[in-house]
Amino acid sequence: MNSQSPSGPLGGLLRAVRGYPRRAPLTLAYVCLLLAGHAWVGYGLSADRAATVLGYLSTNLDNLRDHPLPALLGSALFFDGTLTDVTSTDFVGTLITLGLGVCCFLAWVEHRWGKARAAAVFLGGHVAATLLTAVVITVALRHGWYPTAVRQALDYGVSYGAQTVLAIATLALPRWGRLPWAAFVLAWPLGGAEWTGPLPDFTTIGHLVAAALGFGLLGVPAFRRQRVRATGSSRAASDLGRQRGSVAESAPSPVAGTEPPASV
Repeated sequence: MNSQSPSGPLGGLLRAVRGYPRRAPLTLAYVCLLLAGHAWVGYGLSADRAATVLGYLSTNLDNLRDHPLPALLGSALFFDGTLTDVTSTDFVGTLITLGLGVCCFLAWVEHRWGKARAAAVFLGGHVAATLLTAVVITVALRHGWYPTAVRQALDYGVSYGAQTVLAIATLALPRWGRLPWAAFVLAWPLGGAEWTGPLPDFTTIGHLVAAALGFGLLGVPAFRRQRVRATGSSRAASDLGRQRGSVAESAPSPVAGTEPPASV
């Protein structure tokens, strides 16, 4: 006797989990890498050694000037958050960035537009937001809006790339939900912002810049979606034409040596 799979939301969730490796293999591999890196620095290294590793990969001004490529790429291999302290605001940030941004919507981007575009959206948002934020920090330091210690601040994680993905994921929602979602994407970084002058802290600026980049990309997937639909329609029409041709070729022809019946 065959057992029936659950129906309703639970059944849909189970089907989504089962199909996740097939729909988003790159995202799944990245999530596993992030979890492994989090466990490594959290439990596999001493506190001093972990601080040294993360300090080297931090995308602060001094590191971006000294070793920009290792800092930009290496900082995206770890997430700055917690998986255990569920009552903290850091856990909420982890749910938004790692949970929604990477696990859910980066997988959606990969399934919809492929591995290359998913990687380009995430890494592009991570790198561009980091560099643009560095420009803001430089200007703020010249005007005395930030303390000089910000040059060596610890800044790593997936949140900028995830924020770009969260913004572009507006297309995944129905039209009535897009404006509230966009407001949420812009508002949640401001909820924990620290103001020491005319500007919020640089991480808040980085999240807002990353969101702006994602919203700016909304036109690209919208155009791509229309082109895919048009291409799919053309392909369907072509397939239908070939099927009709095959039917016409396979139709029985008069037997040789016989004549068609005379018309009356």
